[in-house]
Amino acid sequence: MGESISTGILAKWHVKNGDAVKKDQALFELETDKITSEGTAEAAGVITLKVEAGAEVKIGQVVASIDEAAQAGSTAPAAKPAEPAAKAEAVSSPAVRRLAEETGVNPATVAGTGKDGRVTKGDMLTAAEPKAPAAAPKAAAPAPSPAPKAAPGERQTRTKLSPIRQKIAERLVSAQHAAALLTTFNEVDMSAVLALRAKYQDDFVKKNGFKLGFMSFFVKAVVHALKTVPAINTQIDGDTLVQNNFYDIGVAVSTEKGLMVPVVRGCDTLGMAEIERAISAAATKAREGKITLADLEGGVFTITNGGTFGSLLSTPIINPPQSAILGMHAINERPVAVAGQVVIRPMMYVALTYDHRLVDGREAVTFLVKVKQAIEDPSRLLLGL
Repeated sequence: MGESISTGILAKWHVKNGDAVKKDQALFELETDKITSEGTAEAAGVITLKVEAGAEVKIGQVVASIDEAAQAGSTAPAAKPAEPAAKAEAVSSPAVRRLAEETGVNPATVAGTGKDGRVTKGDMLTAAEPKAPAAAPKAAAPAPSPAPKAAPGERQTRTKLSPIRQKIAERLVSAQHAAALLTTFNEVDMSAVLALRAKYQDDFVKKNGFKLGFMSFFVKAVVHALKTVPAINTQIDGDTLVQNNFYDIGVAVSTEKGLMVPVVRGCDTLGMAEIERAISAAATKAREGKITLADLEGGVFTITNGGTFGSLLSTPIINPPQSAILGMHAINERPVAVAGQVVIRPMMYVALTYDHRLVDGREAVTFLVKVKQAIEDPSRLLLGL
């Protein structure tokens, strides 16, 4: 998980106690302050859960065990007849005995789902749950939702922030306090990019198997602008100014757990198709909870697209220790003046938030103009103009 991570929250189990699992099957989700990842089965067999969903666990802690004697794909062991109380007491775990004292449930009366029919902590908790009235028998219930639901008339519910959400809040506040943030704006005529996509989309899909999006154009435009205005490609390390001479660009991806910024490496050496493929793969990993720390680290600049959700204009916050971030927005047809005539064009507002400690206004405006020029006339990218 990385040396900086020592604990996490076992947010969700994908299996139940006593389930038969297959090798490499996804078992649980682990949330840390940086990423959400899945834990998978190292072997096939019947699983015994050792911690509850929502518990904080240490990296390296055992959260479940798998009995390999039971083959993957088989059902959990059938419950054995209740054993005499004395025998049940002799083979039950300390957790089961403690629950027996707390709930008054006799383990001998509980059908065990553990190895050799033993009663587990989960079996005891299930047996201790209040039963539905006889007149309205309860169907097998789905796994409970991790988020509390408001009861009728309840005005509020309270849920502990996930580690990722806590870290996002911490980093955003830190960025506001530690940097001198300023935002400059411009607008971009998207006609040329839309025309290129319309003209070559079918051939692009036929060759690559996926569509040509907008983000690859902006990634290439950003790399072009970074080369023209290298002051944007810097960061502060204590009292030292670090000039980056590489072009690893972070692309913000929205997930259920929050915003993540996987990094596309070496964008100056990649073609449009390679950038689109890398962005798609990174976004899929992020949304499936398979992103790693290595996928998120080392970017020199970030692009975020609020236009995906319909945002017309925003002031994005930089991703420390980077010195700037580009915000894309919704494309809307608007009347604009072109060569003395009012015409309707597909326009997008773009925003550059930058750290004024490192970047002057002239450099920020020049950078944004270079991005605008590259998008409005993509041939500039080929000519390096």
